[in-house]
Amino acid sequence: MNGLLHAVSLLVTAWLFGGMLLFAAGFAAFLFKALPQDEAKALIRKAVPAFYLFVIGTAGIAAALLAPMGSVGATVLTLIAASTITTRQVLMPAINLATNKGQHKQFLRLQGLPVVATLAHIAAAAVVLLRFAG
Repeated sequence: MNGLLHAVSLLVTAWLFGGMLLFAAGFAAFLFKALPQDEAKALIRKAVPAFYLFVIGTAGIAAALLAPMGSVGATVLTLIAASTITTRQVLMPAINLATNKGQHKQFLRLQGLPVVATLAHIAAAAVVLLRFAG
């Protein structure tokens, strides 16, 4: 059973890593190349909440699968899920409020934070994945 649990946790972590990488490097980049900038921004604003739900759910499932094995990876994945909840529920509404109120300086200050968080999450998921793949 431990072998099966290890295999499933590895696959779920890979799904998290791949999904985050695809969204950040593939989907977002494609939108800005395929659509006018205003349309791309509007579509990204609609897609990001669903992306964050994917990250929260997938990281949470992977953490729960790794927890019985006493893995540090479970802690890392729990931190990914928790920080994504904060980003989704606190940071994104603040960014949207700044956008809607035309507070350009506030928007610029806040906008980079979710990008940095997502890049950190991708790197952290890669470390967990590499640690368990070997």
